[in-house]
Formats: sequence, C-alpha cells, structure tokens
Amino acid sequence: MKREQLGQLILASEDSMYHVAKSLLYNDADCQDAIQEAIAKAFDKIGTLKQDTYAKTWLLRILINECYGIMRKEKKIISLKTCEQEEPWMERQDYSDLYEALMGLTEEARLAVTLYYMEGYNIREIARMTKVTESAVKSRLARARTKLKEELSKED
Repeated sequence: MKREQLGQLILASEDSMYHVAKSLLYNDADCQDAIQEAIAKAFDKIGTLKQDTYAKTWLLRILINECYGIMRKEKKIISLKTCEQEEPWMERQDYSDLYEALMGLTEEARLAVTLYYMEGYNIREIARMTKVTESAVKSRLARARTKLKEELSKED
C-alpha cells in the first residue's frame, strides 16, 4: 500500500476510528491523542502491512493498541481522591441512555459491541483484531446484549 492510499483510508475511516477510540477512552482529548498516534505509527510502519485488503483492520488494531497504552498511562497517574469521586463520564448529562449503558460494560464488551454493531465487522474480523477466539467474541457480545437490555429496560 502506498502512502497516498493510506491517507485516503484514514480519511474514509475517521468515524470508525473515533467510535473505536471512544468505546475505550472516556475523554475526547485522549481519543484524539490515540488517533493521532495511530495515524503516525501507521505511516511509519506501512511496510509491515502484508495485505492491502486488511488495511482498515490493521489501522484499527494500531488504534486499539494506542488506546490501551493511554489507559495504562492513566492508571499510573490516577490519585486516590479521583478514585473516590464519581466517574468523569457520569458527570455529563448530554449523552444518550444507550451511550451511558455502553459505558457500563467492560472494555472488552464495549469494543466488541462497537466493532460489531457500529462498524459492521464480523466475528472473525473482531477476533483477529482483538486477538481472542471467535467464541470469546460471541460470548462478549451475548453478555453485552443481556446487560444492555437490562440497563435500558430499568430506565423505562
């Protein structure tokens, strides 16, 4: 793949990249940082892409790794006072009930739901991206659907 093609792919994948980053990170600034780092790494490591058909999957995998890196850094920085306070994403009231229910899921489940329902990836592709088995992806999706159904029915 050429650099120009990668640039076009990135432009076409803006929404997908944001959805994936937002499913793992709460803060929009962190999402932007993860996306920028992923783009820079993608251009730097373009030679490691073996098949052009998997370019978007490859790009999203880089983004997922960047999100996990930011999460690891934030874990080291969080103070005890922050832990005792309410979660930052709960303070916002402008998000829909579905978004708040999604944020109540585990990171793995949130990522699986985002990739499957919002981005349209199949179970095999999600398993490859997240480096787990297909049955693990199916289980995560099933548990997420059950929990979302419970949470959303509580609010009615």
